[in-house]
Order: sequence, then structure tokens, then C-alpha cells
Amino acid sequence: MGKYEELAKKIVKEVGGKENVNSLTNCITRLRFKLKDESKANTETLKNMDGVVTVMQAGGQYQVVIGNHVPDVRKDVDAVLGVLDPVTDDGPKGNLFDRFVDMVSGIFQPILPTLAAAGMLKGVTAILSFSMGPRFAAGSTYAIFNAMGDGLFLFLPIFLGYTAMKKFGGSPFLGMMIAAALVYKGFIDGSAVKQFAETGGMHFFGIPFSIPLAGYGSTVMPIIGSTAFAAFVEKTLRKLIPDVVKLFLVPFFTTLIVVPLTFLVIGPIMNLAADLLGNGLLAVQNFNPIIFGAIIGFGWQVMLLVTV
Repeated sequence: MGKYEELAKKIVKEVGGKENVNSLTNCITRLRFKLKDESKANTETLKNMDGVVTVMQAGGQYQVVIGNHVPDVRKDVDAVLGVLDPVTDDGPKGNLFDRFVDMVSGIFQPILPTLAAAGMLKGVTAILSFSMGPRFAAGSTYAIFNAMGDGLFLFLPIFLGYTAMKKFGGSPFLGMMIAAALVYKGFIDGSAVKQFAETGGMHFFGIPFSIPLAGYGSTVMPIIGSTAFAAFVEKTLRKLIPDVVKLFLVPFFTTLIVVPLTFLVIGPIMNLAADLLGNGLLAVQNFNPIIFGAIIGFGWQVMLLVTV
């Protein structure tokens, strides 16, 4: 064990012991337990424990806030817990809000550090461009810095395809495969849209559809909707397809079903929902900045709850 051995033992004891822990994950600052019975945890004792910032309960998780050194604490807690004997988890419990928190948390937590790093790299690129002038911004060094910062955001659906598919109970790499189709070169650089616009628009076996001019690169909601549906399709196919051919036919038919439906139905609907949300917030801001500030303030607390 490491230097947090004593803290780890105390935490495990106060959450009800090893036998009360169903699973454990961590984000940037928190140990996120799923307990078999949260009433067995000594919340007040944990809140007052040296090395623990506070305790929060949300989305079916018992969250022990540690700080930025939580990965080191997690290793020692894992050592104390050993091999867990989890009970069957049928999904998030609680009301609709708790389920939403659990979903958002599970999708975005794993990529938060890389998102933060990409944002910092974009900041460094901007500083270098400003301080070194136009010649730097026109050079290949700038291009590499720009690629480091923008690459993740451009192909964000692929990262979310993995985490969302995993959260929904499907095969993560299948989620990445579906996302890769959405950010295929011709769809994100606008060339396919322009090409097919000259020949009567885009069709799939005669069914017309459209995609944004910039494609689905950097988008969030379309891939989340797509993977939610894909996980359902995959689970259904696993029950129907014989074991001898399940290994390759399940991903084959899942992709064959989900990708076209994403371009035809899911993507446009999710994009419309995102546009309505954005336009709605803009309308509220124009109508009354105070109300807008209150909404953003509430949303900020929710995001804080499910991320760091």
C-alpha cells in the first residue's frame, strides 16, 4: 500500500465496510462508491475526517471528496477492498434527476482530464500566436499546436462513443465505430454535402436526409442518442443471434441498423434539440439577464456535482 493506507482503511470502515461496497470509481477529486446500503455509511464521521473534504450523495453514488490526489487514495482504497463481491446492478436508482446525473457523470467523467488538457493547449496556442506574431500563426509549428488542442474537440464524438456506449451497457469499441462513421472525412469537411447538393441532395436508398455543413464533428448530443439506441439494439441482437456467429454478426448488424438511422433520424432530432436549447437560453438572456444568470447558476451547480 501507499502513503494513504490509514486514510483508505478509515474510509472503507466508515462507508460500511468492504461488504457494503458494490463498486468504486473515481473522477478528478472524488471517490465514487456505489453502496449496497447507504444507511450503513457514517456520513458525519467521514465529513469530519482528516483527508476528506466532504461527502455528497447523488445519482445513486456515495461520493467522498478527497482532492486532486484522489488517484493515489483510490489505489490504497482498492488495496483495502480487495476483490469486491458486487450485487447485481440493474442501473441507477432514484428519481429522474438522479438517473440523469448518473448518466452524465458516467459519460463525461472519464474524459474530463483530457478535455481540460486540450483546453489548456488551445490557450497556450493562442498565447504563442499573439506573442510571436503572424509568421508563427502561418507556420507548421502553430499547426501542430493547433492540432493538439483542436483534435480532441473535432473528434469528440469518438471519445464519447466509447464512454457513452460503456455507460449504456454496450460494447465501447462498437460505440467508437459508430461515432467514426459520423465524423468520416467527407462529412466533417463539408465536401460530401457540397458534392451531393449538386446532384439533388443526400439520400439513403431514396430516403432524403441532411447533415450540418460541418458534419457531426465536435457534437455531443447526436452520439449520446445514437449510442443509447445502439446499446439497446446490441443487447437485443445478442439474444437473437446464435452464439457461434454472435462475435461478428452482432456488431455488423448493430452498425448496419444504427448508423443509417442516426443520419436519418437520431442525428437531426438531437441536433434540433441542441439548437432549441441554445436558442431558448439566448432568448431568456435577451428577455431577462437576471433569470438567465439564475439558470446558468443552477446549471453550474449541477455540472459541478457530476464532474469534479
